[in-house]
Amino acid sequence: MSAQALPREPRQDRSRATRQRLLEAAVECLASAGWAGTTVAVVAERAGVSRGAAQHHFRTREELVTAAVGYGSEVRIARMRERLNALTGRRPSTLDVVTLLGEMYTSPLFRAALQLWVAASSDEQLRAQVVPLEARVGREAHRLTIEALGADESVPGVRETVQATLDLVRGLGLADLLTDDSARRARLLNQWAAILDQALGR
Repeated sequence: MSAQALPREPRQDRSRATRQRLLEAAVECLASAGWAGTTVAVVAERAGVSRGAAQHHFRTREELVTAAVGYGSEVRIARMRERLNALTGRRPSTLDVVTLLGEMYTSPLFRAALQLWVAASSDEQLRAQVVPLEARVGREAHRLTIEALGADESVPGVRETVQATLDLVRGLGLADLLTDDSARRARLLNQWAAILDQALGR
C-alpha cells in the first residue's frame, strides 16, 4: 500500500459513517414526521451533520428517502432472518412465524416505508424508484416466509396462501398506523395461524 493511500481509509470510514447516520435519521424522520416533515435539512440536523455534507451523499430528498427506505427494508429482512435463526433446534411454529411477520409490518421501519408509498402514489419519478425496491423486498419476504414455514410451493394454492399471509400482515400494519391495534392483531394472527396450518396440511 502506498503512503498516499493511507490517509484515505479514515476519510472513507467517516464518509460511510456519515451516510449511515443520514439513512438512520431519514428512517426516523419518515416514521415520526412523515414525508412532508422529512427534508434534507431536517434529516441532516437529526443526524448531526451539515446540510452540505448531507447533499454530498444525497442530492435530493427523493434520493435520500428512497435510499433510507431501501436501507430500512434490508434491516427489516435481516431482523426477520435473525429472529428465525434464533429459534435454533426446532422449526418455528406457524404462530411464531405470523407473529414475527406482524411485528415486522408494524415497526417504525415499515411506517417509514408507508410514508414513502403514499408520496410515490402521486409522484411518478418517485414511484419509478420505489416500485422495484418494494418488489425486491416483497420477493425476499415471501422467500423467507416459505422457508420459515417449511412450505412446499409446488403444492397448488400454497404460494397464494403464503402471499395472502403477507398481504394480511401488511394490512394489519396499516391498521396500526393511527391507533394501537396490537390486541386485535394478536387475535387475528392467532386465528390465521390455525387457518394456515390447515391450508399447509398440518
